Amino acid sequence: MTIYKRLGDYIREVNVRNRELKVTNLLGVSISKEFMPSIANIIGTDLSAYKVVERGQLVYVADTSRRGDKIAIALLDNYENAIVSQAYTVFEVINREALLPEYLMMWFRRPEFDRYARFHSHGSAREIFDWDELCDVQLPIPSITRQREIVSEYETLSNRIRINEQMTQHLESTAQALYRKMFVDNINKENLPEGWRMGTLGEIADINSGKTCLDKN
Repeated sequence: MTIYKRLGDYIREVNVRNRELKVTNLLGVSISKEFMPSIANIIGTDLSAYKVVERGQLVYVADTSRRGDKIAIALLDNYENAIVSQAYTVFEVINREALLPEYLMMWFRRPEFDRYARFHSHGSAREIFDWDELCDVQLPIPSITRQREIVSEYETLSNRIRINEQMTQHLESTAQALYRKMFVDNINKENLPEGWRMGTLGEIADINSGKTCLDKN
């Protein structure tokens, strides 16, 4: 039986600054729980004060009041390292043989977690879900073997979804290209293909206007 555990017993805050300016990859965190290239204007900005994030670490934004009832949180897995705003909180799993960061991130992606974080946010000028609140989160932590199985199953499904979306986009692009080739780019009104002619929709269809709920008859 899986028992709910206090998250704070498995994670710790990390506060490493970019003092030597070795890291230049500045990222932000979206409410879709992904890292994204920062759009901030950093010209003349002192990047030495920014926080360094390493692969496998997580980042979250405590402010929940301006994010549509969602909490911005993400796991760095596509880069070796990056830097983020000083306002962000960087943290990591203490023992990856007890809790997988990938399993934890799956838990954070749940809509229930967004609602929990929003409910437990507090403040006057802006509402925040602070570090202590995050540490008090209770979540089920099965054996590390079961965690690996769950993560593997999730990644398999996610990859299939991603492949299907890419195929759909490719088919849509192909359909648009064929349409343009057949009906736009290669059409010369003065020299139509054999058997073709220009006409109006009314010549091949009866167009009837329907009644709305405001019509009396």
